[in-house]
Amino acid sequence: MMKIAVVIPCFRVKRHLEGLLSAIPIDMSGIYVIDDACPEGSGDWVLSQIKDQRIKVIKHAKNLGVGGAVMTGYTEALNDQFDIIVKLDGDGQMNPKLIPKLVLPIQNGDADYTKGNRFFHPDFLVKMPKLRLFGNAILSFVNKLVSGYWDIMDPTNGFTAIHREALKLLPLDKIDKRYFFESDMLFRLNIARAVVQDIPMVSIYGEEKSHLSIGKVAISFPGKYLNRLSKRLFYNYLLRDFNMGSVALFFGILLTSFGTLFGARAWILGEFRHEEASSGTVMLAALPIILGFQLILFALQFDILAVPKKPITKLLK
Repeated sequence: MMKIAVVIPCFRVKRHLEGLLSAIPIDMSGIYVIDDACPEGSGDWVLSQIKDQRIKVIKHAKNLGVGGAVMTGYTEALNDQFDIIVKLDGDGQMNPKLIPKLVLPIQNGDADYTKGNRFFHPDFLVKMPKLRLFGNAILSFVNKLVSGYWDIMDPTNGFTAIHREALKLLPLDKIDKRYFFESDMLFRLNIARAVVQDIPMVSIYGEEKSHLSIGKVAISFPGKYLNRLSKRLFYNYLLRDFNMGSVALFFGILLTSFGTLFGARAWILGEFRHEEASSGTVMLAALPIILGFQLILFALQFDILAVPKKPITKLLK
């Protein structure tokens, strides 16, 4: 029987905690409430009001962000020898009754990491705020490219579960401490070649306001995504392996860059000299771009087919 723990990061969610904690299934062996320097004193409130022997409250003296709080919970759960660790937000948007469904693929040895997916069925999206729906759709596509998990959606979904063997392979001290941590987790899991599986779910949207600023996402996420993408391509297509995808990507970028730069130079010179480019010049610019684009598409298809299929837990047996 696998021991399962639940990690709950807490920051300004005190009013949701009583209902959330009481709904956690009885077969969850441990509950870690991480008070991330919460101004409402969530940790002290839980200690004084909730009588559940499974609960362990950990208080941060300084706010580390939701990612930092989750990493604290992960570390404690690993030290306490739990086999599966579930992450559950404290804002009441996730139904604890879905935890058995979330952990089942891990228990069956079919996945190393599972996460909620609010996009699985159109009916699930009716109550989702339209701006949040649009933002998640854009982030989902970008995250597919960056993480290499082309078969999942809803990357910012915080309802997750992970097997201890997969978690032990991740550099917990390097994972992003703020709201980028869910996307960073997927990048790190791909580097470890972990199998990730989506679990259909419906979120519960009330009057609570998200602490995630759209402005901050627009400013900070693109650079972080570019950083993770370059690292993944380096690890998977140069350092760890060199394959046809590596060759196609290298020559695709080379040819596309050459054609673009040559064409731009020819166009600028033509403007200054008031001369029209010859057909040969146009072909010399267009042909490398066309060939390069085809090679990049091949590399993309190669990457899509390279999504991890065999769980780490089976490879370690």
